[in-house]
Amino acid sequence: MGNDLIIRPQVPATRPAPSVPGMIFGTRPRTVIKRSFWFIAAVFMLYFGVIGNLMHRVDADLDFAPPAPVEGGSHAVNMAEALIQREVSDNRWTANDPIFFPTAFLDNMPNFQRGMMRAISRFTLEMENQIGRLRGSSAIDSDLERATGLLQFPTDVWMFDFDQSLLPIQPADTQYDAAARALRNYNKRVAQGLAVFETRPDALAITVERLASELGSRAALVDDHVSGDSFIIDFVSDDIFYFNKGMAYASYLLLREMGRDFEGVIRGMGLTRVWQQALDSLREASQQKPLIVLNSSGANSFLANHLHLQGFYLKRAILQLDEVARVIRASR
Repeated sequence: MGNDLIIRPQVPATRPAPSVPGMIFGTRPRTVIKRSFWFIAAVFMLYFGVIGNLMHRVDADLDFAPPAPVEGGSHAVNMAEALIQREVSDNRWTANDPIFFPTAFLDNMPNFQRGMMRAISRFTLEMENQIGRLRGSSAIDSDLERATGLLQFPTDVWMFDFDQSLLPIQPADTQYDAAARALRNYNKRVAQGLAVFETRPDALAITVERLASELGSRAALVDDHVSGDSFIIDFVSDDIFYFNKGMAYASYLLLREMGRDFEGVIRGMGLTRVWQQALDSLREASQQKPLIVLNSSGANSFLANHLHLQGFYLKRAILQLDEVARVIRASR
């Protein structure tokens, strides 16, 4: 036995699996790229789609009232200040959002805010030129002058505007916030009897005419676009629609409050009914809520043309406001 030869079977040694060129942690490059693509797409949709839409708000609340009005001041100036503060602070100004913000690719709210600011800016300009001056010829009120200038600031300027400077600048919402403070300072002085707030009929007539003229320019833009050879859904119709919606909404609230400031003039000249009709027209123009803004070919189409309908209400408001001004001028 001791000389017997013992032969044991050979057990092959365990060797690591050969590596495949390009494999990363056991995953092929194509799989890694595919997974990365879907991950980035999901993050993109969550950030710009979900979060952006949650931050996107077209606030056309007809019952809005100034939360902290200046007692004894102008109701319309209180409203102008409150609307500015609501959009730049509470709702957040989105018209100047940079490309990396969640709302950067959503344009309905920015256009709505631009339209609102256009109406407020025009109202403030008429306050400076007419209502805030004795007979329209005395010295310009410093707070109204400051507010008017600040409200002319471009709506889309963020912290940088390389056309002006390579250094950071004050963004649009900061400028508008300062304008709101200037309006409040003016209104406090009105309440104290230290600033002019003219409730003359001719001041109302001129202001109403100018506001109607501003609305007229938007109605003309609607006509031009509707009469053009554009597709039923385009990238311009909704911009025009929401700008006009914001302008009609702010005009409605400002004129509603002006009706309180000039209540004696309006009632005394028998204008209560036509004034209310103008407000109703602006309210209708501001309250349309289409899921998609359609620009159909007109009466021969079975699809709606939302711009056409909005333009109808704007034109009706313009005619009614012009009627107010005409009656006032005829009584002089």
